[in-house]
Amino acid sequence: MRAFRAVLPRLRPGPAFLSVALVAVSIATTTRAQSVQPPAAIADARKMVICADIGSPPLSFYKDDGSLTGAEIELGNAIAKQLGVSAEWKQVQFDGIIPALIARQCDVIMSELYDKPKRREVVDFVDYLASSQSLVVLKGNASHITGLADLSGKKVAVENGTTIQSLVDEENKKLAGEGKAQAQVVVFPKDTDAFQALRIGQVDAYGTTIKTAGYYFKQAPDLFELGGPPFAQAVIGAAFRKEDIDLQKAFAAALEAIRKDGTYRKILESWGIERDAL
Repeated sequence: MRAFRAVLPRLRPGPAFLSVALVAVSIATTTRAQSVQPPAAIADARKMVICADIGSPPLSFYKDDGSLTGAEIELGNAIAKQLGVSAEWKQVQFDGIIPALIARQCDVIMSELYDKPKRREVVDFVDYLASSQSLVVLKGNASHITGLADLSGKKVAVENGTTIQSLVDEENKKLAGEGKAQAQVVVFPKDTDAFQALRIGQVDAYGTTIKTAGYYFKQAPDLFELGGPPFAQAVIGAAFRKEDIDLQKAFAAALEAIRKDGTYRKILESWGIERDAL
C-alpha cells in the first residue's frame, strides 16, 4: 500500500480546486512556433479556452503543486502553440461539458469525449485519439468479473455522464430481460472518486477507459487488474460548436502540424499510449 499512497495525491485535486465549480488555468505558450492562422476572435483574445473535466489520468490531472499535466493537456497546449495563442483550461463537470461549450464558456472541448453520432447532432468533432472501455477490479478478482454480463448483482463505480455508464445501463436492460439481477451502478462526479470506491472496497468493479486503467496499474501494479479484455473501441475527439467552422479547420490544421513535426507521437509515447494514435 505504500506505493499507492505515494501516488494518490497526484490523482486528486487539492481542496482549493474542490471548493469551486469551475477553475480556469492558463498555460502560457509562445508564438514562435505558430504555423496556422487562428480565427480572428481567437487571435484577438490571444488564447483558446478549452473545457475539460480534469481528473482522468493519464489524459488530464493535477500534479502535487496544483498544476495540470497529462496527454490531453500537452496536446491542447501544443495545438494552441501552433495557433500562436495560449491554452486556457477550464474545469467543467463531464455531464455538463457540452452545455458549457454551447453556452460559450469555452471554445473547444478536450476531455476524452467520444465522437458519437448522437453527440454529432449537437457539436462537431476533430478526432485525435482512439480508446476502449474496461472494467478494473481488485487484484485476485474475487468476484470473477470478465465482462459486462458478470456485473449482474454486483456494484460498479462510474463517472457521471461517461460512455461506460451508458454501457452498463444498456447491459442492465439485457439482464432484466433475461430475468437476472441488474448491476448496481454507483455514480460519482469525478473519475478519481469512482476509482477510490474500488480501492477501499465499496464496489466490485470500476468502469473506465483502458488508458486510465493502465495508468492505475502502472502506479499500483499489486493492487488492481482488468476484469476481462477491453471492449467498445471508439475515437476521442475535440468538440466544437457547429457554427465555429473556421476554428475547427484551424484546429485540424494545427493537429496535422504537430503530427508532421513529431510532437504528437512524442507526447503519446511519453504517456505510454502511442498505440491509441490516430
